[in-house]
Amino acid sequence: MWRRGEELGFDHLWTYDHLTWDPLAGTPWGATLPTLVAAAGVTSRVGLGTWVASPNFRHPVPFARELAALDDVSGGRALLGIGAGGTGHDARVLGAEVLPPADRAARLEEFVDVLDRVLVGDHVSVEGRFYTAVDARTTIPCVQRPRVPFVVAANGPRLMRLAARSGQGWVTTGPGRREDGETAWWSGVRDLTERFGETAAQAGREVDRMLSIDSAPRFALASVGVFTDYVGRARELGFTDVVTHWPIPGGPVYDAPEAMVEAVAAVLDEVRGS
Repeated sequence: MWRRGEELGFDHLWTYDHLTWDPLAGTPWGATLPTLVAAAGVTSRVGLGTWVASPNFRHPVPFARELAALDDVSGGRALLGIGAGGTGHDARVLGAEVLPPADRAARLEEFVDVLDRVLVGDHVSVEGRFYTAVDARTTIPCVQRPRVPFVVAANGPRLMRLAARSGQGWVTTGPGRREDGETAWWSGVRDLTERFGETAAQAGREVDRMLSIDSAPRFALASVGVFTDYVGRARELGFTDVVTHWPIPGGPVYDAPEAMVEAVAAVLDEVRGS
């Protein structure tokens, strides 16, 4: 699948960073970084990333070593999507307290700060609210400099500021209420991108903007028409990239024939140039 995704011309390929994900609980689910390293061995061009990594079960020190190794093996193609973590099984599986939203945001800020320091520095010591590091060494530098790109998931103002300050990309899944219909959903996306634009301007930075278009009311690969419509709408709102899912025929989510991947790949040049 990874090899085929590259052959079809997609720009970047991602995998979730969950131990399990509730809608697909009980389905085959490989560990994230070994999966990406395996994908690096059968591809040569596409970016390879986490969509998105979660502090629910990770510590930034060992994670930094894994990301640097992925960047090395892939020849500088690693991408880090990173978010605050949800409240599903991943948040409970290790027996830790499920944090309220403000604490999850604070934890992500600290996670990103420590991860950044370990990836670009050496002999890093930190004693924070959520994470401790004692003389953490960086023995494998990232191929990309100063480090792998961070793509920060954010809908609220606090994490938008983090994305604008520390990210090379910002990603949103849009507003949470899909049941309100497409007009309302896209209006909510417009509000989010305007708010992020203001935040990035205040930070004085240009940051890539990515949209998970399958959070919209319809699955983007339901048809070529839906895909091209969604890509066009995202472009009009200033997004640089969109992400959709490989179909799961007959699945509880992302149900479509796998042939739709090739169908939308056939219009990639058209939607990029329009």
